[in-house]
Amino acid sequence: MMNAEEFRKHGHDLVDWMADYFEQIEQFPVKSKVAPGDILAQLPETPPHEGEPFPNIMADFQKTIVPGMTHWQHPGFFAYFNANNSFPSILGEMLMATMGAQCMIWETSPAAAELEERTMQWLAQMIGLPNNLHGVIQDTASTATLVALLTAREKYSNYEVNQKGFGNHLDFRVYCSQETHSSIEKGVKIAGFGKENLVKIEVDGDFALNAKTLEEAIKKDITAGKKPLCVVAAIGTTGTTAIDPLDKIANICKKYNCWLHVDAAYAGSALVLPELQWMIKGVEQANSFVFNPHKWLFVNFDCTAYYVKDKEALLRTFEILPEYLKTGTRGKVKDYRDWGIQLGRRFRALKLWFVIRNFGVKGLQDKIRKHNRLAHWLKEKVEAHTEMKILAPVSLNLVCFQYRPKGIADEEKINKINAEILQNINDTGKFYITHTKLKGKYAIRVVPGQTHVAQRHVEQFWELLLETIGNTSPTA
Repeated sequence: MMNAEEFRKHGHDLVDWMADYFEQIEQFPVKSKVAPGDILAQLPETPPHEGEPFPNIMADFQKTIVPGMTHWQHPGFFAYFNANNSFPSILGEMLMATMGAQCMIWETSPAAAELEERTMQWLAQMIGLPNNLHGVIQDTASTATLVALLTAREKYSNYEVNQKGFGNHLDFRVYCSQETHSSIEKGVKIAGFGKENLVKIEVDGDFALNAKTLEEAIKKDITAGKKPLCVVAAIGTTGTTAIDPLDKIANICKKYNCWLHVDAAYAGSALVLPELQWMIKGVEQANSFVFNPHKWLFVNFDCTAYYVKDKEALLRTFEILPEYLKTGTRGKVKDYRDWGIQLGRRFRALKLWFVIRNFGVKGLQDKIRKHNRLAHWLKEKVEAHTEMKILAPVSLNLVCFQYRPKGIADEEKINKINAEILQNINDTGKFYITHTKLKGKYAIRVVPGQTHVAQRHVEQFWELLLETIGNTSPTA
């Protein structure tokens, strides 16, 4: 069992390894090349009876675990959306782990509660949210969306579902676009509405929710005796970073008394740029809003910023007060365990505070502007190529495109060729990219947004793409 002196020594060694990792990360393949079961086969089937020296554990970590990891902090990670970290965030995470605080209520760590309150106020100011929204840190956007759905359910049922079950409240309807994240559907199922009561609204040519179709769907449901409950507007969809028309959606929600939840999980970080705050025009009418600093604001996973207008509805939905959690400060402070699903809470505000203070608002803005410039550089290259086509508007730092070789009109064949190109690029280990389907077309998605990505990385990707296309059979 490790003592304090051994901890000090191994801790110094680990920090050296961590610094080396970032300096040498481009030597690793971005995506792990192991096959299913490779790691499991190297792990003993039974736990050790006697304790082992830490150097032995670390040696196995480097030998067995590192080769089985996909390196999300590699500058060539252009897949999905980023889950970035940064040096100040890592240091904050280390201090969180060291103190091991359980920050469920103010009494258990006053500084944690009050720092969370202040950092959430800072974030709201930074991204242009109105001051009528109250913030709390959740673990993920999926959880935050579920919290919004549950709060809407209780408020609009006069809190009867929590008390008595659904009873006569079986006809609630939730609306989102066809491009909205899968967490909406999962939340609808968990909240008890039933998948059939999630209405997916068609999108326009830019893959954003069609507000006219939304209103028609709501009217149709009212006529059929349904109860429109909640509309989820996406600011930056997962497939294309499409921006739903929030102001139009907000007016519809107001007209039909629906809860408006804004899912800005990825794109919300870009709101630190004043020139992009047009994306949330109408947000003052939103009932709830979520974005993930752990995606594009350089804060280690997990750290989700959730804001709600009706704080009392949130508290009434979730608060439970057993005797062992009663305190003399209740009502005078924020006990964040009443602000969501979890009782136990990590001190996530610490790493967020470290990042905001170390980068400064300007530093965060500079990074995100740079990432957007890199994506637009790639967009221009694709547009200038005679056999490539941009498949969705490039609003932020996501580029969706397709290679369309001359002489081939069969869409399935084109899709197959693009899938082969993607796989061949990933097999090099130099970059990791993913895909989506847009109106039946296989779209290669490229997201240059890792904390340390530079112009040279996007240029290297472009060169590799051209080389890969040159080596791909047009009859694949």
